[in-house]
Amino acid sequence: MSGALREGLALIEPYVAAYGVLAVFLIIYLESLGLPLPGESALVAAGVLSARGDLGIAPALLAVFLGAVLGDGTGYWIGRVGGRPLLRRFGPYLKLTPERLDRLERLFRERGAWIVATARFVVVLRQLNGIVAGSVAMPWPRFLLANALGAALWTAAWGGGSYLFADMLTAGR
Repeated sequence: MSGALREGLALIEPYVAAYGVLAVFLIIYLESLGLPLPGESALVAAGVLSARGDLGIAPALLAVFLGAVLGDGTGYWIGRVGGRPLLRRFGPYLKLTPERLDRLERLFRERGAWIVATARFVVVLRQLNGIVAGSVAMPWPRFLLANALGAALWTAAWGGGSYLFADMLTAGR
């Protein structure tokens, strides 16, 4: 078993034992909201734990999907309400000049749905996705659709994949 999977299982097992899929939901929600939590490791661990019979696969994947969509959605609204003024004020400290912010807005207008749907698969982008989309005023219906699609693909790939291949992932444990 890989070190990352071992760490993910060690992290999530006590919480799953105590709180079930609620623990999975909270880890994914908070990571999607922008906190630096091991969401992807928790997702893979949830799939493996489901294969072991510690969780039901359907409730685990539903918790992941809902946590991802709701976390990004919350981040979107935080960005929509306060993100742009914060980016204008503190952006230069992060080398985000007004010109770069304008380019970012243009990029989201042209390719925002694609960015949101695929950002879920990239660490850091996954955490900042909703906040940035809200900050640059991506239209809510477009964001919601792309966010749900990305969350569904991510949940199926990592959660469903780790469930289906749990024996291979945990060989030697």
